[in-house]
Amino acid sequence: MKENRRQRCLLFLTSQSITLFGSTLTQMAIIWYITAHTGSGAWIGAFTTASYLPQFLISLAGGAWADRWNRKWMIMGADGMIAVLTGAMALAMPRIPGKEMVYAALLFLSALRSLGAGIQVPASGAAMAELAPEEERMRFNGMHALMQSAAQLAAPGAAGIFLSVGSIRGALWADVVTAAMGMGLLWTLRFPASRRAKRGALTGEIKKDSLAGDIKEGMKYVRFHALVGRLLAVYGFFIFFTVPGGFLDQLLVSRRFGDSYGYMAAAEAVGFLGMVLGGGMISLFGGFGSRGNHAAGRTAFGRLQKNLSLGLTGFGILTGALGCAADFPLYLLCMFAYGVCMTAVQTAVTTLLQEKTDPEVCGRVFGLMTAAYSACLPLGMAFFGPLADRVPLPVIMGGSGGALVLLGWRTAGILREEEV
Repeated sequence: MKENRRQRCLLFLTSQSITLFGSTLTQMAIIWYITAHTGSGAWIGAFTTASYLPQFLISLAGGAWADRWNRKWMIMGADGMIAVLTGAMALAMPRIPGKEMVYAALLFLSALRSLGAGIQVPASGAAMAELAPEEERMRFNGMHALMQSAAQLAAPGAAGIFLSVGSIRGALWADVVTAAMGMGLLWTLRFPASRRAKRGALTGEIKKDSLAGDIKEGMKYVRFHALVGRLLAVYGFFIFFTVPGGFLDQLLVSRRFGDSYGYMAAAEAVGFLGMVLGGGMISLFGGFGSRGNHAAGRTAFGRLQKNLSLGLTGFGILTGALGCAADFPLYLLCMFAYGVCMTAVQTAVTTLLQEKTDPEVCGRVFGLMTAAYSACLPLGMAFFGPLADRVPLPVIMGGSGGALVLLGWRTAGILREEEV
């Protein structure tokens, strides 16, 4: 039975990695196409907003739907909707008059794709909690991080090939093909039925059938389950403070080492390689261990605690080191370790949420996690981006790194309280 669960989980991860590769390739190709053809900060800002805001707005509803409906069909439905819309755009582009209309149509497509992600991501996170053997969740989440990082590592090169030797339409069709492949694999999987509670998870009140009632129940759950709420808050702060090191790093590279695409591509690739290695290390060594018979079937809480608190602390130190590195090979070494720590933090948070959340509300908790990401990342960009034009980036990275170290220290205290 356990071997069957492992096989199903591995098949699920493979399907999601294939679709992620296509989605990342297409989204990067769209952004690069707009950048190359407009050179406009306003257009780039509009596409960044369209990539995150719709996902934020629908993620709470997506989490509630994931607790109400079959998660397999939700994921396939979201992937299918995105693929159909993307294919329709590829067919329509030659018939759209004027470049401005093409840009507007691609902007609208990005917003619709973001809506699909807001439905798919919470369902996928909750599905992992169902499919992975309980005592091996950390291992499979690490494997998930490895596959995702590998897909994201390969996607920029593939997007560049499509735009160099083909066209933006070819990149759009690539998403359609990868979505069909991922959905084909997912079709063969049998998911457990969603365990939607008949009564409120905390209050004992009869659970409402309305979407608003489901979302309200999820909010109550997070408010009354202190650890879940604190983990979501930690994740939101983590995403906010990753912006200087993780999303403004290209600006630092261009200012310090030269405006060379080679330098920028090397820094990006090495960061993703670190994430791949981090996922591989966790999948091989970080997913086993228990607390004896008292905790049979559960991932060792102490190991998760160390992964998260040490990952946050190391991440903060490396953020500051990126700002100080005057030599490019040293910068790459810091970026590689930075990627390892990022994977450790994200995997530990995901596994802790899967373990500490009741199955009946798991979708809504991951909907809130998706909302935290899609809100805190643009907020971080809006805050640190303009600040980088007035304050030296090394100073900003040092400040955000210090905040992350403090966050790691505070998180360790929170988790020690829970363990006691």
